Amino acid sequence: MDSVENKQQTIAEREARSAARRAALATAVAQIEAHLPDVGEPTARPVLLMLSGLPGSGKSYLARRLQPHLSATIIETDDVRHVLFPQPRYTGAENAWVYAVCHALIARLLAQGRSVIFDATNLIERKREILYHIAERTGAKLVIVRTVAPEDVIERRLLTRSQQNDPDNHSDANLAVYMKLRQTEEPIRRQHIVVDTTQDIDAAIHRILRICRT
Repeated sequence: MDSVENKQQTIAEREARSAARRAALATAVAQIEAHLPDVGEPTARPVLLMLSGLPGSGKSYLARRLQPHLSATIIETDDVRHVLFPQPRYTGAENAWVYAVCHALIARLLAQGRSVIFDATNLIERKREILYHIAERTGAKLVIVRTVAPEDVIERRLLTRSQQNDPDNHSDANLAVYMKLRQTEEPIRRQHIVVDTTQDIDAAIHRILRICRT
């Protein structure tokens, strides 16, 4: 009898934790959604433009260049992190929560017919698979763009970024972070576009927009 009661208690506790997490997630999503400057206009088939790349590879710059053409909402993990955690610690649990909130918000916006540009490193395939499933579930067009740049260029960008007070820059990543993350990057198994952000960025933007609109 005790074992049955213990099992029921364990199930009840698990359900309570799950309910508490869902409530916290909904609150965090609402907080970030209220923080967004522009949620874009609904479309018949929204686009999920997923960026992937190391710090300093040009993701945020490319996102800002693409945003007006797609009337899309930019969801940036660095920005979300600083809203949720004014003094971020970059722990595993913190990272997991930031991505969980981003994924939930992306799913919500896409379900409303709103296009999204997800500006994040997105280096691990199993985490990218979450976004693949979100796009499939919401009927969104998934476009994946991997940004790259020569290492010496990335080093200069990261150094310059650390010395400037750019209001559009929400990243705290430095060269040490770049070197650490470089070891974790996994190949993208879905069809994707590779953009070297030191090359003709206008041509790359035109190519991406053409794919988004077909």
